[in-house]
Amino acid sequence: MVQKSSELNFHQRMELLVKDMIEKGINLKDALREFEKIFFEQASRKHEGNRTKMAQTLGIHRNTLHNRAKILKIKKKY
Repeated sequence: MVQKSSELNFHQRMELLVKDMIEKGINLKDALREFEKIFFEQASRKHEGNRTKMAQTLGIHRNTLHNRAKILKIKKKY
């Protein structure tokens, strides 16, 4: 019996995602970069671009958020 995604716990959903990424040949560096960008984007939406609140949610310093955004080439609005 196949479970719906909403019935799976977080770890099980991540396992499915990683399995799919490996099958498609996505390397770890690209996967981590994309994950980080999406993580930043979701935090930005939640806090309407407020960098201090975003950094708190992400568990990083605000300066680190700024530096990582530059490295990931994320626009100022995140």
